[in-house]
Amino acid sequence: MTNADPHAARTVVPIEPALLVAEAFDQAQVTEIRHSVTSCAHACGLTGQRLDDFVLAINELITNAVRHGGGRGWLRLWQEPGALVCEVADHGHGISPRRLGDRSRPAPDTAGGWGLWLARELTDAMEVATGTTGTTVRVMAGLTNHDHTAR
Repeated sequence: MTNADPHAARTVVPIEPALLVAEAFDQAQVTEIRHSVTSCAHACGLTGQRLDDFVLAINELITNAVRHGGGRGWLRLWQEPGALVCEVADHGHGISPRRLGDRSRPAPDTAGGWGLWLARELTDAMEVATGTTGTTVRVMAGLTNHDHTAR
């Protein structure tokens, strides 16, 4: 027996999206993770330059996690209606507010500093949460009407 109104509208919110990839990585797994992301993104409908751009953006994020985020990271990739989303997290010391706020293109002769800029430029949206216990970057690529949806 229950006190709940059986006629009340219910909203079901998934606790976790259906993950396509959920992997911890270090330097040794960077190439493997990139190949997994490529396969899944292609299966979700990204092709051509859009696929290449999305994978390059994610490669920059996982490389940053290894170089600047404590030598390892965690990647999650999932599909939402109309979009492919990837999140890369690490346990580094965070990104300085000055660095995070600088959205200008690095100088052509700059050896480093391209990762976040490229990720922002090559994806449709990017969010960054950073602090002294780590950084999480989420990027998104919209799936156009011409892209097919994985089932």
